[in-house]
Amino acid sequence: MQLTGADIVVRCLQDEGIEFLFGYPGGAALHIYDALYKQDQVKHILVRHEQGATHAADGYARATGKPGVVLVTSGPGVTNTITGIATAYMDSIPMVVLTAQVPSHLIGDDAFQEVDTVGITRPCVKHNFLVGDVDSLADTLKKAFYIASSGRPGPVVVDIPKDITANLAEYAYPESVDMRSYQPRTRGHSKQVKRGVDLLLSAKKPIVYTGGGAVLGDAEDVLQKMVNMLGYPSTSTLMGLGAIPASNETFLGMLGMHGTYESNMAMHDCDVMFAVGARFDDRVTGELSKFSPNARIVQIDIDPSSIGKNVGVEVPIVGDCKEVLEQMVQLLEPRIDEIDRGEVNKWWEQINRWKSIDSLAYKTNDEKIVPQLVVERLGEITNGEAYVCSDVGQHQMWAAQYYAFEKPRRWINSGGLGTMGFGLPSAMGVQLAYPDSTVICITGDASIQMCIQELSCCLQYGLPIKVINLNNQYMGMVRQWQEFFYDRRYSHSYMDALPDFVKLAESYGHIGMRVQEPSKLDATLEEAFALTDRLVFVDVITDPTVNVYPMIAGGKGHNEMHLAPGQEEVKERELA
Repeated sequence: MQLTGADIVVRCLQDEGIEFLFGYPGGAALHIYDALYKQDQVKHILVRHEQGATHAADGYARATGKPGVVLVTSGPGVTNTITGIATAYMDSIPMVVLTAQVPSHLIGDDAFQEVDTVGITRPCVKHNFLVGDVDSLADTLKKAFYIASSGRPGPVVVDIPKDITANLAEYAYPESVDMRSYQPRTRGHSKQVKRGVDLLLSAKKPIVYTGGGAVLGDAEDVLQKMVNMLGYPSTSTLMGLGAIPASNETFLGMLGMHGTYESNMAMHDCDVMFAVGARFDDRVTGELSKFSPNARIVQIDIDPSSIGKNVGVEVPIVGDCKEVLEQMVQLLEPRIDEIDRGEVNKWWEQINRWKSIDSLAYKTNDEKIVPQLVVERLGEITNGEAYVCSDVGQHQMWAAQYYAFEKPRRWINSGGLGTMGFGLPSAMGVQLAYPDSTVICITGDASIQMCIQELSCCLQYGLPIKVINLNNQYMGMVRQWQEFFYDRRYSHSYMDALPDFVKLAESYGHIGMRVQEPSKLDATLEEAFALTDRLVFVDVITDPTVNVYPMIAGGKGHNEMHLAPGQEEVKERELA
C-alpha cells in the first residue's frame, strides 16, 4: 500500500503506540497536519509556543518513561524548540522531535522559514536525521524512537522536507532495529560487579549516592532492596529524588549545593561511595579539589563517557542501573554478614549527630508567609502523592527540600539546564498522561511568565493543574546570590511590574486565588485542591527576604556549608 510521506509519519506514530503529539502548525508541516486530521488515534495537543510543546513532551516522558513526541514547522518553529530540546538533553529524557523543513530543492538557498535544523540542534541532541527520501522515512522514524529510548535516553530530531511528506512510498514499519554503530550495554561486566561488591562489603563509612539514572532506569525496587539489605546511609541528587522513599530510614535527604547538612557531611567523610546513575555534576560535588577526599568510589552508569568524567572512580561499571543492581544483589545476599556492623554503627552515630542539627529548620511568623511552609502544606494536603512539577529558582529548591517524595517519577523539574518556564507546560504533559492524578506546578513570579501563554492550552484541554505561585516579587535565586556575593546590589532582579496573576488566570478562563496572610494559607490551599476539575492559580505572596539554606558557596567543599542564621551556633553546640 502506497502512502504519502505525511501519512507514513502518522502511521509510524500509531504503530509506535504514541498517545499524544505536542505541536504547533506551520506551512512546511501542513501535509502532516492534514494527515493528522484524518485520524483520531494519535491525539494532537495544540500548544501556544513551540517551547511549550517540548516541555510538555518532556514532562510526559519524565512521568511515564515513554518518549515524548513533538511536531513543529520549519524556521522559527524549530528555533523555538531549542531550549526544550537542550533541557531534555541535559537530563537524559527520551524525546522525538519532528521538524518540518522547506522542500529539498530549496535547502541551502535561504528559503522562507529555512534554518539548518541538523546543524543548530547537533550540540544538544542524542542524534538527528535529515530525511533524504520518502522510502527511508519509516526506517528513520523507527531508529529515532529506538535511539531516544535506549541506553542513556535523550532527544532525537528528525527533519523532514515538505516534498518528502507529499511523495508516495510503500509503507512498512520495522518491528525492530539493529544498528551496528549503536549497541548500548545493559549488563555489567561480571568481574567489575564482583569488585564493586567486595569494596562495598569492606566499607566502614559508606554512602549510597543515587542520581537521575536510577529513576530513568526504573531501578527503584532493587535499589531499595539493596539499600535496606546493606543498612548503609543513602542520599540523592535533585534528579534522583523518589528512587529511595523519603521515609526510608537510610535516607539522609538531598545532597549538593542546597542539600542537608548530614548528607553533605556524610559524602565528605565517607570511605566508600556507591554512585548509582549519578554523574558528579558541579552542583553535587562543590569544589572538586575538596570532594570526598577519602572515598573509594564504585560508579554504575549506562553511559561510559559519564564514568570518571569529573571524579576518579576505582570501580567503574558500565550498564543499566536496574540490571547491574540485580547482579550485585545476587552476590551480596550470601555475603551480607561480612559487613563490619560495629564500624557501620559508629558511622551512623556520627551521622545522627549531624542530623540532630536539623539543617532544614525554618522560622515562621504571623505577618508574612514563608515559602517552606507552603511546600510542607502541599505535602500534607496531597498526602505526598502528587506529581510535582517546578520551574527553576528558590521555589524549585524548596520543593525538593520540603516535599517528601515517596515514589520515583513524581518530581518533574529541569535539573541540568535549569530552564525557567519549564513548570507549567511540563505539568500539562503529566496531567494528560495521568488525568485522574493531582498535578502541581510550583513556580515563581519570574518563571511563570516565561511560558504563561500555555494557560490557554490548559483551558482547551481541560487540565485541572494546581499552579502554586510563590510570589516574592523577585527573581529569588538571583536576588539571593546578589545578597550573598554582590554586596546586596540587586541589579535587575526586582520584578517591579508584575501582573495581577489572579485576574490574568481568570482572563484565561481559570480560577484565580490570592493569599498573603499566614492564617488564611491552609483554607485557601484546601479550597483550591477541592476544585478537582478546574485549573486553579494560587498567588501566594511570600516573604521576599527568605533565602534557601543550607548552601555550599562556590569554591567550597561539602564540609563548608552555610547554614541558616542562628544554626551555626546550634551546629557548634551539638558537635562540641
